[in-house]
Amino acid sequence: MLDLARLRDDPEGVRKALARKGAQHAKALEPLLEADTRRRGALGRLEALRHEKRTISESFAKADPAAKEAARAKSKSLDEEIKHLEEAVRGIDEEIETQALILPNTPHAQVPDGTDAAGNVEVRQWGKKPAFAFAPKAHWDLGEALGILDNARGVKIAGSGFPLYTGWGARLERALLNFMLDLHVKEQAYIEVFPPFLANRDTMRTTGQVPKFEEDMYRLEKDGLYLIPTAEAPLTSIHRDEILDEASLPKRYTAYSACFRRESGAAGKDTRGIQRVHQFNKTELMTYAHPDKSYEELERLTNDAEEVLKRLGLHYRVVRLCAGDMGFSAAMTYDLEVWAPGVGRYLEVSSCSNFEDFQARRGAIRFKDGGKGKPRLVHTLNGSGTATPRLFIALTETHQQADGSILIPEPLRPYLGTDRITP
Repeated sequence: MLDLARLRDDPEGVRKALARKGAQHAKALEPLLEADTRRRGALGRLEALRHEKRTISESFAKADPAAKEAARAKSKSLDEEIKHLEEAVRGIDEEIETQALILPNTPHAQVPDGTDAAGNVEVRQWGKKPAFAFAPKAHWDLGEALGILDNARGVKIAGSGFPLYTGWGARLERALLNFMLDLHVKEQAYIEVFPPFLANRDTMRTTGQVPKFEEDMYRLEKDGLYLIPTAEAPLTSIHRDEILDEASLPKRYTAYSACFRRESGAAGKDTRGIQRVHQFNKTELMTYAHPDKSYEELERLTNDAEEVLKRLGLHYRVVRLCAGDMGFSAAMTYDLEVWAPGVGRYLEVSSCSNFEDFQARRGAIRFKDGGKGKPRLVHTLNGSGTATPRLFIALTETHQQADGSILIPEPLRPYLGTDRITP
């Protein structure tokens, strides 16, 4: 949620910043500013009425009987008017909150302008695209030949977009998750969490999924719960409504979770294989940071996610997203895009974002700044470390061999118990 004080002090600056994410967002600001103007007017009138009532009360004891009767009548009239105005202010407050919750975060000044992925800027690459002495197969062909993916039966069980990993495919999926968690915990010093895969509305509101993207999530309406689209949601609410000690920052967490997304806006895209699915696994990296150091943390978090791809010997690039291609809550985002030679394209496997105080304001996540003054809002950051479907794609397509087998990268072998998946 944006800072209302900032909106009042610099509405034009906020309007321009929101317009970088899309003209519709700048337009959505206007009802909020109008409601805030009405609120300030109502508060001014309310204060005047309260002052008038105090003045009557203070002079009541010295008034003559006739004046007292008139004062009582006036005071009663003021009470009614004050009550109605207080109700009006509460209504405007609800209106302001509703309007504020649909406004995205504003992009950092260093985020490039642009309306879509064409405006994104490549920051760096690692490794080289693999060269083959044969025509590399796509993962859906590899999966069928090796018996590691069975999408047809996945469709039978749950419908399109719910993959079924079988045999060595299921073991490879489990190996990837264990490898990533051990890397993040043992070497990168994140605290491991195993969160609920269902979350309440307050949790989803904190990260920005609701109300803006409510229709894109799976819901259990009877229970008031949502299937989480990412472990970011529960991890960000670990310290919701808390005041942290400054010395405890940064707090770094990692978690495995299954993730559930309707992907309603992507119908018909990337339908072959497991490029775009409704259920998938992911390890998440999440940080609560001091505001003065959050962009240092963004670089660290991004590097930690990159380490997964490096150790698996996968060529990838880091892309800084332009304003129009960033997520709702993000102030700056790096995407990690891994090369999948069978598909013949880069696939996003991680988005590493700094949300600054946008989520913390929604979730009232604060810290004591040296024990002085009012508590300040922390900055929150998160990134995938990484999502497994596209990692699975890149790994199997990159390390496929001429005989149809898949060579397993050295770091995964202890987890998988073999150096090769064979037909």
